[in-house]
Amino acid sequence: MTKRVLTANAAAHLLVDAVCAAVIVGSSTPELPAVFILYNTFAFSTQCVVGLITDRLGHCKTLAPVACLWVALCGVIPLPPTVGAVLIGMGNSLFHVSAGSEVLEHSEGKAAPLGLFVAPGALGVFAGKAFPELRPVLCVLLILSGIWLLVENRIDRGQTVSSYNYNKEGQSKELLPTALLLLLAVMTRAIGGAVAGGAGQTAFWKSLVIVICVFAGKSLGGLASDRFGIRRVTVISIPLAAFLILIAGRYFAGAAAGQFLLNLSMPITLFLIYRCLPSAPGFAFGLAASVLWPGTLIGKYISVSGEIKVVFILLCFGMALFSILFAERKITHEKSS
Repeated sequence: MTKRVLTANAAAHLLVDAVCAAVIVGSSTPELPAVFILYNTFAFSTQCVVGLITDRLGHCKTLAPVACLWVALCGVIPLPPTVGAVLIGMGNSLFHVSAGSEVLEHSEGKAAPLGLFVAPGALGVFAGKAFPELRPVLCVLLILSGIWLLVENRIDRGQTVSSYNYNKEGQSKELLPTALLLLLAVMTRAIGGAVAGGAGQTAFWKSLVIVICVFAGKSLGGLASDRFGIRRVTVISIPLAAFLILIAGRYFAGAAAGQFLLNLSMPITLFLIYRCLPSAPGFAFGLAASVLWPGTLIGKYISVSGEIKVVFILLCFGMALFSILFAERKITHEKSS
């Protein structure tokens, strides 16, 4: 995958999430809580099923531009709020799986492309929420980005799939339990993050700084793991994130730094899931997203405080740390044997 194709995918990702957020936030309806839940359920928890289908059908390069058009049309066509939430959620799901699986399959054994692809989503969600009145402009830009992505994919069509050899026939089966452990890590990290909450700041610039920290963490997580190794990045980032969120999370700087460190492990976890299921990139990408939303929802409804809250969050982050380290060692062992 060329840098131009990766850039086009990342730009489309930002705009897809921006349009979706603008549509949901701009829904002036008393059914907004139901609309929000419907959207997130169809946008995230359907990705594993969509991934299974796209892996079977192939041609993911053509599906991502289609998903861009789908989301843009849902953003401009008047629809009942609940129907719109379902349709735009499905378009979001299709884009993430199709574009994400292409990035994974052409990553050449590196986590950096994945981090650079997923990171712009945070900026898109923030932009859509902050400026829902710009939805028509965002929809036009999304259509243009879909055309750009289609052109770049056609140029890139002659390139072969990543030559990085994962021994696909054997590892997909032998590492399935490891993939399940990583999914547990994704869910527990989401639960712990939701229980911990944020810094409680509502000022625009402070929210923007938090989003930039999330963006930077996801962007640099893959780059750092390629440069310094997954084990080193994980051992440093997750314990420090837990410390900052628990001890300094009440302060804005501590919350921002904690979000940066916590998101360093996001592309690492997703990349390791793909290493466990290399013959099914769409399914691998979709699995992580499918458990992320339920984990966040569960965390929102868990009410704990004091020492119990501290212990609970430490257990969640500790589970994520253990899962990543175990998976990295298991995958490395399988590759060398």
